[in-house]
Amino acid sequence: MAQYGGTKLSRFRKPRSVRLEELGRVSIYGLLVSGLVTGCGPADSTLETVQTNDAAIRPAAAPGASPATAVAPAKTPVYTYEIVHTWPHDRKAFTQGLVFLNGRLFESTGLYGSSSLRKVELATGRVLKETPLPAQYFAEGLAALDGKLFQLTWQNQKAFVYDLHTFALERDFPYQGEGWGLATDGQWLILSDGTPQIRFLDPATFELKRVINVIDHGQLIGHLNELEYIKGEIFANVWRTDYVVRIDPVTGSVLGLVNFAGLLPPADYTQTTDVLNGIAYDAVGDRLFVTGKCWPKLFEVRLKAQ
Repeated sequence: MAQYGGTKLSRFRKPRSVRLEELGRVSIYGLLVSGLVTGCGPADSTLETVQTNDAAIRPAAAPGASPATAVAPAKTPVYTYEIVHTWPHDRKAFTQGLVFLNGRLFESTGLYGSSSLRKVELATGRVLKETPLPAQYFAEGLAALDGKLFQLTWQNQKAFVYDLHTFALERDFPYQGEGWGLATDGQWLILSDGTPQIRFLDPATFELKRVINVIDHGQLIGHLNELEYIKGEIFANVWRTDYVVRIDPVTGSVLGLVNFAGLLPPADYTQTTDVLNGIAYDAVGDRLFVTGKCWPKLFEVRLKAQ
């Protein structure tokens, strides 16, 4: 068994979701267990502007944080969701990266011996094109930029670049550390590695351009997983929880917290059902899609204030 952050990992997959109270290393815990106001109303768009909560959220400052950061006002917006539409999703797809582009979903699936790159029909969940990865690779995040698909691997420190239309492998790039989530702002590739850091990389060379630390009121937020860039914000799954954080890509500050608890009905769970993971955004239709690893459904959702 490999070790990562004090948690034992099998060579086949990261461990499944645990209760938030058990997830001591996820520093966002201090934020989530604070009292939050209740009540919500319908949203006019996917990313509704909401009033912030009034809870006193003041976790201890991260080492080296400035006094101004440590005592920032407790006004982190909190969101819940409503389901707009439910689409079929391949229950065997261990979703690691998800992109919506040109009316299709592009998906990176993980696990050793089962990792793949896929093009998927939204309406049916049918796989239209698929390229398997060699068995030694555990695929992770995915991003589309300038006619290319960029796919991370978990522990091989290698990213693959494919032609968007043919899936032909064009090249690969090395990077340091683990690969978790990947997104793009249209200029840079945005990479998470399971730590509070998010890296911005040159898509032509994979050269590191800058790094932000994700922080909320002095508290570093770790276990950042699948990423999506939406209307000037980075959305990131917090691994092994039902939560997604909304991040300022310039400062790393947490702009909001989305609670997706209960999204997949209990009746849809089996022994293979794993954690929430997979965020895709349709910029043309202003639609937000969310799914999970080995989930039989993909959800179009609209965010609203909690």
